[in-house]
Amino acid sequence: MADPKGFLKRKRRASQYRPVEERVRDFKEVSLLTPHLQSQEQASRCMDCGTPFCHWACPIGNYIPEWNDLVYNGRWAKAFELLSATNNFPEFTGRLCPALCEYGCVLGINDEPVTIRENELAIIEYAFKKGWVRPRPPAIRTGRKVAVIGSGPSGLACADQLNKAGHKVTVFEKDKKIGGILRYGIPDFKLDKKIIDRRLRILQKEGIEFNPNTEAGSAVSGRDLLKTFDAVCLAIGSRQPRDLNIEGRNLKGIYFAMDYLSRQNRNISGEKTEQELIDAKGKKVVVIGGGDTGSDCVGTANRQQAKEIVQIEVLPKPPLQRPQDSPWPLYPKILKTSSSHEEGCSRMWSVLTKKFIGENGRVKKLLCVKVEFEINNGKWVMKEIAGSDFFIEADLVLLSVGFVHPVHKGIVEEFNLELDNRGNIKTNEKYSASKKKIFACGDARRGQSLIVHAISEGRKTAYFIDEFLTGKPSFLPCW
Repeated sequence: MADPKGFLKRKRRASQYRPVEERVRDFKEVSLLTPHLQSQEQASRCMDCGTPFCHWACPIGNYIPEWNDLVYNGRWAKAFELLSATNNFPEFTGRLCPALCEYGCVLGINDEPVTIRENELAIIEYAFKKGWVRPRPPAIRTGRKVAVIGSGPSGLACADQLNKAGHKVTVFEKDKKIGGILRYGIPDFKLDKKIIDRRLRILQKEGIEFNPNTEAGSAVSGRDLLKTFDAVCLAIGSRQPRDLNIEGRNLKGIYFAMDYLSRQNRNISGEKTEQELIDAKGKKVVVIGGGDTGSDCVGTANRQQAKEIVQIEVLPKPPLQRPQDSPWPLYPKILKTSSSHEEGCSRMWSVLTKKFIGENGRVKKLLCVKVEFEINNGKWVMKEIAGSDFFIEADLVLLSVGFVHPVHKGIVEEFNLELDNRGNIKTNEKYSASKKKIFACGDARRGQSLIVHAISEGRKTAYFIDEFLTGKPSFLPCW
């Protein structure tokens, strides 16, 4: 611990955003990279506590106190080495992770936590700048071949780990470009796609083969995959959207949030598609759903120059401070205001959509009602408040109410895999599916979750695939 009084001398100073009036005019990243000296100052706030709950809270087990100490002392190369030992893609998590570690920071008990996510991003970007992030192909190849279906964070992490073990890895992606939800589901103002391409070039030079525009179960059959490869990992995500099956759902102008975001991302990248851009310009937009994807819709609609944006959520408004049922070091359910919210929108909570109302086949307004939640027999039950009905005008409605499970049609049905009670691919404790040689990881196995959980799942699955292929405990790190 370089400075035992660092947290007393310095207050938390988080990364800054570009000015609102500037950033809403383009889709460039809104966050500004933290200057190196500021990162070193902020790293000095890490107390190197006896029991680092930040480490406990991190799904991939980052060595947070250790690399904070290294950053403070200017030992950036060693910090990068330590960060890379647990995280395959810190340039992704440093931009997208909700920082579970920071809510577990001991300093956060009575002060603001360490800027762990910003420090992580500072390390990896410094490493790229210095040329330390370079291809390191394995010295020995095992002769075993693995197919990874899906190129989101879990699939890429699994592929990266297996390649490090010397196996020949081929990644299949149904979309035209590699990246999965990172490329098509995350707006460019949160993750510039050049960041993805920068990492993919390294993975390719290390020996991973990428087959985009190749849908497993269609372009390549499950039968051929099992015949060609020694193991198959399904990292296909949870892409079956949850619908809102109420009166008026068939009206034009109502879209799933992921369709809205992916079409905009394709438009920015210049990717040719038969699907028309969903444009919010000059429209009254209603986003149903208060999560991160809903927030991304708000930011995108602002950049498309929407006339008005309203985001509604059926759950009550979260508190500003930790509630009693989420004590430290648990991740609390508190109000989150994103950079997109700061750019302008109205937010409403405890609102249930009852009906879509249209004119000439297009949506024009929503019939909504206020709700409250009561405990009945130990369970929360939603109750409509009598007489609270109201309307919200809308020209464009975006459904951001989550996903139910992975898409079953295609490779899942062809393999005839056993599913759990939520419709996810069922696996045992070693991430093996119900059919031999087939494994599953990420959202396809655990359900819709966070990027850091996806990377963790990919790493764990790689460990067990390597164990399966070699017949002995894997040397791959497995948190």
